[in-house]
Amino acid sequence: MTNMVYGTLPQEIGEPILPKWWRTLDKWTLACVFMLFGIGLLLGLAASPPLAQKNNLSAFYYVQRQAIFGGIAFVVLIAITMMDPQKVRRIAVLGCVAGLISLLLLPAFGEDFGKGAVRWFSFGFVSVQPSEFLKPAYVVTAAWFMAASYDLGGPPGRSYSFLLTIFIAGILVFQPDFGQACLILFCWGVMYFVAGAPLMLLVGVALLVVCVGWISYQESDHFARRIDGFLNAEIDPTTQIGYATNAIREGGIFGAGVGEGSVKWSLPDAHTDFIIAVAAEEYGLVLVAIIILLYATITVRSLWRLIKERNPFIRLAGTGLVCAFGVQAFINMGVAVRILPAKGMTLPFVSYGGSSLIASGIALGALLAFTRTRPQGEISDFLGRGHR
Repeated sequence: MTNMVYGTLPQEIGEPILPKWWRTLDKWTLACVFMLFGIGLLLGLAASPPLAQKNNLSAFYYVQRQAIFGGIAFVVLIAITMMDPQKVRRIAVLGCVAGLISLLLLPAFGEDFGKGAVRWFSFGFVSVQPSEFLKPAYVVTAAWFMAASYDLGGPPGRSYSFLLTIFIAGILVFQPDFGQACLILFCWGVMYFVAGAPLMLLVGVALLVVCVGWISYQESDHFARRIDGFLNAEIDPTTQIGYATNAIREGGIFGAGVGEGSVKWSLPDAHTDFIIAVAAEEYGLVLVAIIILLYATITVRSLWRLIKERNPFIRLAGTGLVCAFGVQAFINMGVAVRILPAKGMTLPFVSYGGSSLIASGIALGALLAFTRTRPQGEISDFLGRGHR
């Protein structure tokens, strides 16, 4: 009787979550990330046994830990890719607050592990580098501030993002961690440029960075040593840069052969900051070119998908994340071939390190969540909105 009075309404059956996730995901980027991690494990088999032997551990102790951290990183990555952009934003804002608190606590509770910079919390069985986790959270939060300035009557989000950036960069400089500070400033500059910032403003910020760098050179022995070593025409063959450049030169096109490299016995950071030197020595230019191609594919594909995005927040956050990822890889490899001064940055998904791996998983998970294919509104809807 009810059906006779009211009629029956057809029930819409939505697409199941997993098929929809797989259909909208950038599968090529995900595949490239898996390949980078596989290469990292392969290089870890070569680079980490000398360190394990030095520390009286089993030969593949660090490789096993890398596999565990990688498993955690990919679980986190896949979980984040399934989230909608608003949920990613909320988590990132909370993560940014937690990261800032962690950075402020580092001077009192942090460790430097003999590297001249207090960057880690040590918990005995594991150490955590807060700045690695802060990076993706900061990028998404700054993008949220900038996107808010597009709304009519919205807050001065660009100014808020600038103040947040300067605050974080200042904390990092005092660690000192000039590499991460520069990366944070670069990401903000790229996002601000995409948001429509005047070119002269960005030039002014660049000049400010140069001034801060000069003051840091005068006041920080740690910073001055790295710059002097980079500017010195003669490379000391007993330094990490000396060992790395020699290993890259000796590797040639096809490398010395699997397990035949010697740089891993000389470089204390062969499994982390200078992993590309191990790749070049044992596998040659061929493997290095493959690694560069994988990073380039992730970067270009992500930017291409973001070009089509009409949501300002998603476009800005995605651009910041992919630029942070690509530039960090460029800096790591640039240091190894001595076109950049030493920065102490890892090669994402390839270098050993739990903080680096899991933070990279968070960043790429958010990037893949932002670059998923989704219905786009009419372009007139965006152009008709007020800009600030």
